[in-house]
Amino acid sequence: MSKICQITGKKAMVGNNVSHSKRRTKRTFDVNLFTKKFYWVEQDMWITLKVSANGLRTINKIGLNEAIKKAAEKGHLFV
Repeated sequence: MSKICQITGKKAMVGNNVSHSKRRTKRTFDVNLFTKKFYWVEQDMWITLKVSANGLRTINKIGLNEAIKKAAEKGHLFV
């Protein structure tokens, strides 16, 4: 699976490395991803998600069930 957060939908961005002489070469800015297991109380099961640091904060703030609902509505969730 690609480097995309399953909760927020964040993915790698493309930019430039800029040297001291201002020469530019392409590079990627990767997402801060973690493969993490969560216990989903409503379904009584463990699930594994690829989540960014921002996605972890979202889960802590609104709860796993609500975060999964919002991600499914936006089409980010690939379980």
